[in-house]
Amino acid sequence: MFALKNKYFLIIERIKDINLSNIKKNNKFIIIYRSSKIRDELDKLIKFRKECYRKKIRFYVANHFKLCIKLKADGIYLSSYNKSFRPLNIIKTNFDIIGSAHDFKEIFEKRRQGCKLIIFSKLFKVNYDPTSASLGLIKYNKLLNHFKKKLIPLGGINCQNLNKLKLIDVEGFALLSEVKKKPAKIFSRLF
Repeated sequence: MFALKNKYFLIIERIKDINLSNIKKNNKFIIIYRSSKIRDELDKLIKFRKECYRKKIRFYVANHFKLCIKLKADGIYLSSYNKSFRPLNIIKTNFDIIGSAHDFKEIFEKRRQGCKLIIFSKLFKVNYDPTSASLGLIKYNKLLNHFKKKLIPLGGINCQNLNKLKLIDVEGFALLSEVKKKPAKIFSRLF
């Protein structure tokens, strides 16, 4: 069995990281295009965005305000290192802002930036840095009560611990590494 949630945030760095034909039309998926440099050509990104729109997949662009507007994205994703308040000044009112944070200070900063949802990391231990701290299920639930459930877990979520997400009262969760490493396996569980 799988922990069913209302939203699945898939963070990708290249559009080839995900095959949209595997996603059914159900308004549950949100793709965050997070690339430190724009690796994909603009015309391919526009085509990808149109396919997301057709399939009712919400599409966000990370930290690139101009690209976000060019692609007519559903919103912008502000990474934890993005400290700018510029999105509040230039973006129309129906444009969603979501962000990411790693500690309390960043959570409050993202709230001041106008983020509706905050992707908070790390829920579980991650393979790329096994010595770094993670919250675990109990601490994450306590944190959710404090922030009125506007946090989305990220970090260390994989095929082995997907069922543990049933124990967290959140509307969704975010995936980054599993989308790149084992897309077929994780997508078979999500789709």
